[in-house]
Amino acid sequence: QVQLVESGGGLVQAGGSLRLSCAFSGNAGSISAMGWYRQVPGKERDMVARLLISGSTIYADSVKGRFTISRDSAKNTVDLQMNSLNAEDTAIYYCHAGEWRRGAPVDYWGQGTQVTVSA
Repeated sequence: QVQLVESGGGLVQAGGSLRLSCAFSGNAGSISAMGWYRQVPGKERDMVARLLISGSTIYADSVKGRFTISRDSAKNTVDLQMNSLNAEDTAIYYCHAGEWRRGAPVDYWGQGTQVTVSA
């Protein structure tokens, strides 16, 4: 089992920055990937950024060059630095961790943190 707790959301003006943090605990050694997703009401949850166990990163096209995902092993956190925010970035942001258990993927989610960007 893995537990995820997000923090750092809030209200920011367009062009501003926010840093989200996801603290993970539990059987973290089994995690193969971690990432951030976001969701707006009435729409599907979309991938924003992923950090693979290899160290590779994947970003949604809409956030490339503006968002950076990173891991702090000492603090057991995965952070998302968000710069040049715009209104389209307004959403609930969820931390995700994935592992493989007996050949099947297992997903863990945090409770979500609201990010609101005002025009």
